[in-house]
Amino acid sequence: MTDHTLNGKNVLIAGGAKNLGGLIARQVAAAGANVAIHYNSDASRADAEKTLEAVLAEGVRGAIFQGDLTVPGNVTQLFQEAESAIGKIDVAVNTVGKVLRKPIVETTEDEYDSMFDINAKAAYFFIKEAGVNLADGGKIITIVTALLAAFTDGYSTYAGGKSPVEHFTRAAAKEFAERGISVTAIAPGPMDTPFFYGQETPERVAFHRSQGMGNRLTHIEDIAPIVRFLASEGWWITGQTIFANGGYTTR
Repeated sequence: MTDHTLNGKNVLIAGGAKNLGGLIARQVAAAGANVAIHYNSDASRADAEKTLEAVLAEGVRGAIFQGDLTVPGNVTQLFQEAESAIGKIDVAVNTVGKVLRKPIVETTEDEYDSMFDINAKAAYFFIKEAGVNLADGGKIITIVTALLAAFTDGYSTYAGGKSPVEHFTRAAAKEFAERGISVTAIAPGPMDTPFFYGQETPERVAFHRSQGMGNRLTHIEDIAPIVRFLASEGWWITGQTIFANGGYTTR
């Protein structure tokens, strides 16, 4: 029987330096997994090093890697270097994303291209390389957004850029099923991180809070355990987008 615990497994986290990715890295390390931590820019390097320090303190192997994942060759290199550092990857988690709140009539071509490169293209090639490189029985998990089930203004390129990931997830779940690889997406509500606040006014923040249980935003502590579950005992869930948002949106 396949072992679906995390002890001794090798986990790669794209965007693993801080916020949700950093917490996932710490939690899977505490569960006994070795962790490869990806970060995008020099600005995140200090956070990546701090997260790596916490991972290594758990007595497991860990390493950090920098790269722009909108370039498919960099995604290929990331998986190869991660495997060289910690062993064949069992779980691949992609938390990478970029948010923009802007009316359609004001959105530039460069903004559109950047949003779809980061939210869709990078996610596609991350899933592709996971399919090529993961061990049999592996798990692929992508963070999307609860806005996929929202009827709202302003987020055309953010929700639009994340929406293809649902289709990527379903297709990959079918294509990788023979190898026992599960593929899932998690759709958090607006998260209480710097990623969110730069796009919103205080009034809209208050509205977003009012739509969730307990009048609050989603916390990274709400989402990381779901990632951990899908990466272990929850492996039988595949091809799904899980809306984990305290009732913010649903289908």
